[in-house]
Amino acid sequence: MGDVEKGKKIFVQKCAQYHTVEQGGKHKTGPNLHGLFGWKTGQAIGLSYIETDKNKGITWGEDTLMEYFENSRKYIPGTKMIFAGIKNNAERADLIAYLKKATSE
Repeated sequence: MGDVEKGKKIFVQKCAQYHTVEQGGKHKTGPNLHGLFGWKTGQAIGLSYIETDKNKGITWGEDTLMEYFENSRKYIPGTKMIFAGIKNNAERADLIAYLKKATSE
């Protein structure tokens, strides 16, 4: 399990310009992530997705996010998401710990 506070810093640095996490938050370039755990790819209401994202059929959870955050373009080839990835396992675990908390409150 990762460190929520470290994960929050990673989110602010790498994700906050594209995503919000609070309930009722607005979509930015990417979707509001509230309720992320248990979603299927390409399902956020009010946001357009390319077929690649819609058809991937992943349910987001700790394991799928861990792999996705390492290399999103390898995990979902053709995705529109521009994200260099996080190679460090501990940093990915920290980000996931933060998202798990922040997207469920």
